[in-house]
Amino acid sequence: MNRRFYELSEELIEKLEVLIDLPLFDESEKLVVSDIACSVSKEHWRATLQLLGEGLLPSAVVVHRAQFEALLRSIWALYAASPAHIGKLNALLTEQTEQEAKNLPLVAEMMAAVEKAAPVNAFDALNRFKTNSWKALNSYAHAGIHPLRRHAEGYPLMLFEGIARNANGLGVMAAMQSVVLAGAQPLQREILSLAAKYPECMPQPL
Repeated sequence: MNRRFYELSEELIEKLEVLIDLPLFDESEKLVVSDIACSVSKEHWRATLQLLGEGLLPSAVVVHRAQFEALLRSIWALYAASPAHIGKLNALLTEQTEQEAKNLPLVAEMMAAVEKAAPVNAFDALNRFKTNSWKALNSYAHAGIHPLRRHAEGYPLMLFEGIARNANGLGVMAAMQSVVLAGAQPLQREILSLAAKYPECMPQPL
């Protein structure tokens, strides 16, 4: 991946971290679980970029898929999860609680629930990403045709940059989720304004 691209992405992350360094609106179980999932997504964001920077594209894509799922889990937890779901995710980790959490909704179920309960803009952004990327992400996660052929034939530079742009797009969404969890929704405009200053490393308009 182009070094300048990586530097711009890091600069964007650092500036976003200053904007979203806020306490939660309250310590309710729902907000706490949503915040943890959002934090995991942001960690996956940085890991995706670092793996791409080292040329480890298949591994980066697997983490990028996890980035999306953690962000979806955060939005689902905030808007659509039942108290029972939240309780399972917030329980101390034991063999019993691990077993009980196995029946939590997966991606398709969470997407359907988010469509009904979350703000339209949040669902639309998640759905746009899933529609465009999900099949390829699953192929990389399960050693399908995408990683096998790319690994054998080589990785185009455009593929590296496309994944990095998408990771940055999800990262901006996670930042917006963070300020919602802080009860500071007006800051979403500032986040979007900041992201607009980095067109070189953000997803291309459809």
